[in-house]
Amino acid sequence: MSHSTLITATELMILQDGGTPRVLLDCGFDLADPTAGERAYDAGHLQGAWHAHLDRDLSGTKTGRNGRHPLPSRDALAARAGAWGIAPGVQVVCYDGQGSVYAARAWWLLRWLGHGAVAVLDGGRGAWAAAGGQLVSERPTPAPRPPYPKLAPAMPTVDAAALQGSLAAVQLLDARAPERFRGEVEPLDPVAGHIPGAQCRFFKLNLADDGRFKPAAELRQEFASLTGADPSKGVVHQCGSGVTACHNLLAMAHAGLDAGALYPGSWSEWCSDPARPVARG
Repeated sequence: MSHSTLITATELMILQDGGTPRVLLDCGFDLADPTAGERAYDAGHLQGAWHAHLDRDLSGTKTGRNGRHPLPSRDALAARAGAWGIAPGVQVVCYDGQGSVYAARAWWLLRWLGHGAVAVLDGGRGAWAAAGGQLVSERPTPAPRPPYPKLAPAMPTVDAAALQGSLAAVQLLDARAPERFRGEVEPLDPVAGHIPGAQCRFFKLNLADDGRFKPAAELRQEFASLTGADPSKGVVHQCGSGVTACHNLLAMAHAGLDAGALYPGSWSEWCSDPARPVARG
């Protein structure tokens, strides 16, 4: 059985004990210190895990008008996936120590590439340690495969022009913190505020106090309270740069809902064009 949304530490240990082919991605990162995740990885990571760096591996080239973390090209992502040993049918498990934010980005990217057997370790490094899991400092031995085969994208996206032309028809969820959404503070982008018509769904609301995702039924109820009777109809997810929005996409998928589409450029792309409307409050 493959895992396609979340996997528990116990389930991962069972896969390891059974010798199931798998690829582990340590996605730890810190926006304020881009080298912190790799340092933490070298200090200790799950046996066999590769480090997936947000800027180098999970993002593309920035132009100044396409957001802070644009999507990598599908060809570049396919080559990176192959270098990690990912092939159709191989179970991939992504994790981090930051509430699964960056792991969710890797999950979404691999689903976008067409890979179905990818899951996020629920609770991340903390859950692994709590279950008695060990960490190692040795990097794995490379066993590269060819680039991942070209498949149709399994996760839809929306670009800025399409979104601006359909704001009245979509349900737009913004994963940023409420104070950033309202435009009271903006630590990362040059303009404060949000896209008109958006609702705030702070990604941290997807987690229970122990850092694991809330039960599926609870998440279904919460997303329904935002989006109405059909919480999957026309939902578009965004955040500051297309990273934490993936956390909401994962939460909806875990809840058994059609997760909707991602606006990859998100606020950092949207606010780079002064002709686009801005809302505050």
